Amino acid sequence: MYQPKLEKDIRCPLEHGLEIFGGKWKSRIICVLAEKRRLRYSELRSEMINITDAVLSSMLKELLRDGILRRRSYDEIPPRVEYSLTERGKSVVPILQSICRWSGAFHRESGERLLFQCRKCDYGAGKRGSSV
Repeated sequence: MYQPKLEKDIRCPLEHGLEIFGGKWKSRIICVLAEKRRLRYSELRSEMINITDAVLSSMLKELLRDGILRRRSYDEIPPRVEYSLTERGKSVVPILQSICRWSGAFHRESGERLLFQCRKCDYGAGKRGSSV
């Protein structure tokens, strides 16, 4: 297992926040769960684009550890596990929506096409979408 050579020295609250919900995959997982409310692993996997099972599993573990997600296991055959946002996770959604609107304005100005994964935001129309 990878061992960092130096300990992380996070002194800024922004860096701490970005460590928890930043990056390509964590923000997308939060976005999908904000829209869908509760998903099984396979459903969440099908909502994501170009993510491997290893990376998805790792991101889910980190989000669970940081209190952003809730994992609920059902005592059924076959086993059923569902993921949803905690209150802490839901509190991140407006922040991600704001970042999406801000970056969407610049994305639109650059003339680049809208990525499929991000169409949920609807920032191109200048209105708030259903999730992030």
